[in-house]
Formats: sequence, structure tokens, C-alpha cells
Amino acid sequence: MSRGYHILLDCYDVPHSVCTDDKRLLQIAAKAAQVGGATVINTMRYRFGHNSPAGCAVLVMLDESHISIHTYADEGKMAIDAFTCGSADTRAVIEYIKKRLCLRNYVEKEMERFVDAEVAVAVS
Repeated sequence: MSRGYHILLDCYDVPHSVCTDDKRLLQIAAKAAQVGGATVINTMRYRFGHNSPAGCAVLVMLDESHISIHTYADEGKMAIDAFTCGSADTRAVIEYIKKRLCLRNYVEKEMERFVDAEVAVAVS
């Protein structure tokens, strides 16, 4: 029994225009949450480039956890993180984002969270 499901995408060859469109990325992430059956609590976005390399970050806070996207526009890279628990469908969230952004070159990592919670050892 796990407490949630987490999917991470490291995306490559993402167009600069996609990596800097924080408004569109936030809209896609929020819609992906709905598609996955999650409840959006709050959203935020920020476009980098004033004192740092071009890119942006978006965050969709969910009752079931979160979806985040962080981009590195000059490198064509995007990091996507979706973690949900309960009945929300993390796979549906990620598939929606991949389809809407036409992502083709990525490394995907999946994991269940707190699988062995009853045998966890506290580290101090």
C-alpha cells in the first residue's frame, strides 16, 4: 500500500517559445489536474530572465499534492513533476501534459511514495 504516485519528466529539445510561456504552461498544468481527477487549490507562475537565464516555473497546488514545471529555455530543457495521492490519476496528468506540449524527447521516472511506511526507520 502506498500513499501516492510520483512521476518525473526530464524533457529535452523543448522550443524556447514553449519554455518561456509561463501562462500557457500554467493553463496546461491546471487542466491536466482536472483531467486526472485532482482538485486545484492554488496556482502560481513566474517568468525568469530578469537576473537569471530565460525560463519559468509554474506550480499547481492540489488537494492531492502538486504539479510543477520548471524550464531552462536557453538549453531547451523542462522538468515536470506530478505527485498525487488518493483517487487522482497521476498517469493521466502526465499524459495530458506530454500530449499538449508535443513532448518527444524525455526521460520518465515513476515511483510510489511511502510504500514501506510501516517499516521506515527514523534518522536523526
